[in-house]
Amino acid sequence: MVVSRGRTPRATEIITQLIKAKGLRDRVLTTLALLVVVRLGIYIPVPGIDRVAFQQFIQQGGQLIGFLDIFTGGGISALGVFALGILPFINASIIIQLLTAALPSLEDLQKNEGEAGRRKIAQLTRYVALGWGILQSLVFATILRPYSISSIPEPVFVLQTTLALVAGAMVVMWISEVITERGIGQGASLVIFLNIVATLPKALSSTIELAQSGDRSTIVGIVILALVFMATILGIVCVQEGSRRIPIVSAKRQVGSGALLPERQSYLPLKLNAGGVMPIIFASAVIFLPLTLANLTKSEWLIRVAGYLNPNSSTPWLYAIVFFSLITAFGFFYATLTVNPVDIASNLKKGGVAIPGVRPGTATANYISGVQNRLTLLGSLFLGAVAIIPAAVEGATNVKTFQGLGATSLLILVGVAIDTAKQIQTYVISQRYEGMVRQ
Repeated sequence: MVVSRGRTPRATEIITQLIKAKGLRDRVLTTLALLVVVRLGIYIPVPGIDRVAFQQFIQQGGQLIGFLDIFTGGGISALGVFALGILPFINASIIIQLLTAALPSLEDLQKNEGEAGRRKIAQLTRYVALGWGILQSLVFATILRPYSISSIPEPVFVLQTTLALVAGAMVVMWISEVITERGIGQGASLVIFLNIVATLPKALSSTIELAQSGDRSTIVGIVILALVFMATILGIVCVQEGSRRIPIVSAKRQVGSGALLPERQSYLPLKLNAGGVMPIIFASAVIFLPLTLANLTKSEWLIRVAGYLNPNSSTPWLYAIVFFSLITAFGFFYATLTVNPVDIASNLKKGGVAIPGVRPGTATANYISGVQNRLTLLGSLFLGAVAIIPAAVEGATNVKTFQGLGATSLLILVGVAIDTAKQIQTYVISQRYEGMVRQ
């Protein structure tokens, strides 16, 4: 097969590599097999629970559980041993990221210790995931306690439920790491991707039933909602791939016995959405925090605050304003964690690279910071719009079958699909070059 070194692999070339290249085929099959194991674990039941009563609780307004159920692929509502899924590991990763930015020792471990430092941080993340999983399991077991079978003593029920959920969460974490090392894509992201996709058939079947039993206005609402989702996905792709390319120039350098390397021109890419889906996840966690505390403490004023921050309340505009503001704020916060203009300017100066028309050092850092702030503002406004518009259209059209599959789910689906496709393309390109070397 004749290929060009400079172009992106086509679908036919990727399929050919999947069939012929044993390495890529084994990675894909390993990933698919482990993802099947993750799905099967959701249907292994946690013992000692009255599931009928618990399902009634979810249908009567367990909003927090319903929201988290999307990311576990129905594991929480099914009450399987994998009910927590990858959530403890994701939460632990976020905590470690925040601590790395706050603690100089962790920052030094990440930046200066190389592969050994990254392994230590990964091990620390596992320990935090275990602790967080135990905490989440205890809270979940406490929530499930009124729905336990009466013949089981309360301490025994809490203990066995906690052990089952923690063991399931650790197995899912291990599977995600195996996928990252021996499969295709980032394991934790693919597990969340799978869980979100698993909820789509139910939403689609409910939508079809609604269209068949509804009137003309219902069908029009479904069509409008579908168009909004398509436009949202298109916008997410553009923003996820969008970046500002700042031109940089490397000075002429002399090497060897007098040879002079010419001046080279390149660019410094700054992503339009540096935080990805994290600002929405953080904002969602803060929005649901009063509801979580209200369920645990039964405080009247927390119940009142949670009611105001409910998108289905009489004041949905208040929820929209608070949610939009939180997303914008967390967008700037997460951008400061992922992009450090001072470090970038220092690295450029050390490498003899400069931005045309900008002095090296502090001036370069200020210039990069200004560009990044403008990009972050645009990206945060887009994230806020993506988070609010689908929910507003659902309320306007009165089509609630996709409730929960909002901005966070769409961003994760599109982002993981793009990243996994790029990794497969990279592998195919590497195989292409290996074939050229053999020839």
